[in-house]
Amino acid sequence: MTLHFTRNRTALATAGLLLAAAAPTAYASLDTEPAPVIAPAPTRGTPYVETQLFFGTERPDGGPAVSDRQFMAFVDKEVTPDFPDGLTVQNGRGQWRDANGKIEKERSYELILLYPVKAAAASDRKIEEVRRAYEKAFAQEAVARVDDRTWVDF
Repeated sequence: MTLHFTRNRTALATAGLLLAAAAPTAYASLDTEPAPVIAPAPTRGTPYVETQLFFGTERPDGGPAVSDRQFMAFVDKEVTPDFPDGLTVQNGRGQWRDANGKIEKERSYELILLYPVKAAAASDRKIEEVRRAYEKAFAQEAVARVDDRTWVDF
């Protein structure tokens, strides 16, 4: 009977240790809510590229800032002929570090272009021409560019 009593005590002790080890994990999982199930975004439309261009208005040479009238004339002449299907221009306030290390804060414009992925190679060339034309016309160090693939439905 002593042997049987010792086995029972050993089994109970082992079960107690297992419960003690597992309890913190079990209680911790009660404190957290299950992760929400997020449905994937529907793929509606056609694959497009969205390009954002950021144009500063202050001139590093100290000349007058680019005016709204000058910028819109630039868009009419340099952008619209190559992107006649549409574009968006937004006013902004931006800042960046210039070639001399100075942080420039200035009024700016964001130009958004959408074009089909199949037209990306031709559009890339045209966009680079727009960037260089603005830099030259208004003595700018750079025009920032951001490209992203997306789905568009009109």
